[in-house]
Amino acid sequence: MGAQLSNRKMNVKRLVVKVGTSSLVYPSGGLNLKVIDQLAFALSTLCGQGKEVILVSSGAIGVGLNALRLKERPKEISEQQALASIGQSKLITMFNQRFAHYNQTIGQLLLTHDVFDFPASNQHVMDTFDKLLARHVVPIVNENDSIAVDEMDHRTKFGDNDQLSAIVATHVDADLLIMLSDIEGFYDQNPLKHDDAQLISTIHHIDDGTYAVAGGRGSRYGTGGMVTKLTAAEIMLKDHRQMVLASGKDPAIILDILAGKPVGTWFTPEEKGAVQHG
Repeated sequence: MGAQLSNRKMNVKRLVVKVGTSSLVYPSGGLNLKVIDQLAFALSTLCGQGKEVILVSSGAIGVGLNALRLKERPKEISEQQALASIGQSKLITMFNQRFAHYNQTIGQLLLTHDVFDFPASNQHVMDTFDKLLARHVVPIVNENDSIAVDEMDHRTKFGDNDQLSAIVATHVDADLLIMLSDIEGFYDQNPLKHDDAQLISTIHHIDDGTYAVAGGRGSRYGTGGMVTKLTAAEIMLKDHRQMVLASGKDPAIILDILAGKPVGTWFTPEEKGAVQHG
């Protein structure tokens, strides 16, 4: 781990942006319309600049909870899957409205892990991504929560959308993964508990010490905790790709990241700048 405050060398053609439930949904359960609008604006702007953009979006179950005015997430898997079905349709409707406002077409892909495990289905979904991006469409990706379950001999769940976003980024040969969260980046200690916590600007390697700061590899964080973000960053670094973890309060930060401004935490495999793919 190290610090670097100068502008970053970003040479990005294809990128994946992941946005979490906490950015899209208020604690009360309502949709954060401002964030959704700014996200549509930022990604549409990048498409206008000729970049290829994929959005991985969480939030389906949270939106489903709000639609049925439920205060607590049900424990029964089938109930959660039903909520995901309701929430996903509402979420994609809202994305359609806001992206259309900026004259940007979107598509939807709901994935399960076994899609990537089998060569034929993996090739089909990669072809779909390529065709959408070639037509300047923004694919909006989520796990297919309505059917994905954990089974002994047939892996369908990704576990969390942080991992999903990294898997998508490596499979589609993206140059960069931008992960928008409810935290500014990766700190040297928990900023919620320590006032003197320092944001780490640049990380080149992830090891047990890095995970220890986040609570340890085996900690029972909820999906979307810092450990899952480190796991996603580790996937990217091992594939010689880069990731930026930053706050999702104002998605216009995406434009700052692409401009090379030193915001959030930059996970990059090389000391002297980013690896370019393609």
